[in-house]
Amino acid sequence: MDGSNPHNRFACDRNLTSFDHPPAPQVGAGGRTGNAWAPTPRDVEKEKKLFAGQMKSGINFEKYASIPIETAGNNVPFPMQSFETSTVHPLIKANVILAGYSNPTPVQKHAVPIIDGGQDLMACAQTGSGKTAAFLLPILSRNFKDGPETEGPRYPGVVFPSTLILAPTRELAMQIANEAKKFTYRSFARAVVVYGGTPINMQLGDLERGCHLLIATPGRLCDLIERRRVSLSKLKYLVLDEADRMLDMGFEPQIRRIVEEEDMPRSRQTLLFSATFPREIQILAKDFLRSYVWLAVGRVGGAADDIAQTILQVSGTAKRDKLVNLIFSDKDLRMQDPKNLALTLVFVQTKRSADTLTSYLREKKIPATSIHGDRSQAEREAALASFRAGRTPVMIATDVAARGLDVPNVTHVINYDLPGSIDDYVHRIGRTGRAGNIGRATAFYSDTNFPIARALAETLRQAKQPVPDFLKNARFASTGGSGGGGGSFGFGNGGPRRNYGEPLF
Repeated sequence: MDGSNPHNRFACDRNLTSFDHPPAPQVGAGGRTGNAWAPTPRDVEKEKKLFAGQMKSGINFEKYASIPIETAGNNVPFPMQSFETSTVHPLIKANVILAGYSNPTPVQKHAVPIIDGGQDLMACAQTGSGKTAAFLLPILSRNFKDGPETEGPRYPGVVFPSTLILAPTRELAMQIANEAKKFTYRSFARAVVVYGGTPINMQLGDLERGCHLLIATPGRLCDLIERRRVSLSKLKYLVLDEADRMLDMGFEPQIRRIVEEEDMPRSRQTLLFSATFPREIQILAKDFLRSYVWLAVGRVGGAADDIAQTILQVSGTAKRDKLVNLIFSDKDLRMQDPKNLALTLVFVQTKRSADTLTSYLREKKIPATSIHGDRSQAEREAALASFRAGRTPVMIATDVAARGLDVPNVTHVINYDLPGSIDDYVHRIGRTGRAGNIGRATAFYSDTNFPIARALAETLRQAKQPVPDFLKNARFASTGGSGGGGGSFGFGNGGPRRNYGEPLF
């Protein structure tokens, strides 16, 4: 449906006052008349907490209009032109304004009307492209239009969420939950997040207070299902976010059990989001989705053009000194203007390296923290909070933080240790250059990184970045690294097929 159709518009008062008294309940996209409800009054203090620290659109945000888009499938709707003229529920529009969203990103322009129209979706988009809002906004909009569920049979201690969002890591699940709380503000809908690595009792208590939208890691959800505390029998919407990462982490058996062996209705709407599209994801899409729409925004698995990439040839013994020099030469990092933070994220391969490098930086009087799998959940949350606030503007991380984690104001990503997969490299540097902001990415390359040389050089070339001579020479003999080849693109309705090793656009 074209969001510019005047018959489908809702009035949107930028002062938000019109939403204190919403229009009569609309007929939801699912085709049934919603139950009457009204948003709760605004709470200014709550708004300060919910919507503080929003990332502003960068100077290159308008460049998003020229990013190539590819869709395939039956009855693909027109993209929406703006949030204000879209068909989403008025309360969503109000919360979008509070969240500081001015223009929809390409994935939002296309995904919102597809999801709002009830179609299954397989979406591939660059990291930092606004994928979370792309599925939250239309799902919550349809929930608001339908209104609260009428009371059915109740079972003590069991919740029946209408939406399930699966995410690979605790950090990503918490991030999605934080976004969901913004968009459910003043509504009847309640979002709950559950994940492993923390005592389950507090999460059980949270679930018992009500759950419309459940964000979960696969392992913890399986635990709750086994305890008969969660039923998927009333599920309407299933979202697999960072699906490629979930498969990389070995979650496929749990995902298949949740989707194929539990009481999830086959009539649900399924949305699969992935930054890359290897053969394993194609199989998952084929098994879980029905007549889906394929959406590719930019190069599949490609790095954003708003990231200035630099590859430095540095031997292992010289890495620490080079890192210190890079940090001390960063004027924005040293100044740390509280109103315009400049954060640096450094990636290493091992947990031990994260701890030893953090200690070394602290010895050099550089405020640094670390995040990796051996730190407790409380320690990881504290490290992220300190990093976000700029108290420790340098964070050393393993790949636990590489995918999906959205930390505003990361201006520089440093690959202290290059990964073995070009997909992981793209995900790592995608932590900067978000929402149209300019970002920097620096990588330390040595002879041990030879297997990734060809794929790295190609990634630089596609992003119109300079390819250093040492990388040009190495790439001719390189195999290209893992994770970047094989397979083909399979469209949901017999559309065109491509070799994954070729650029999409």
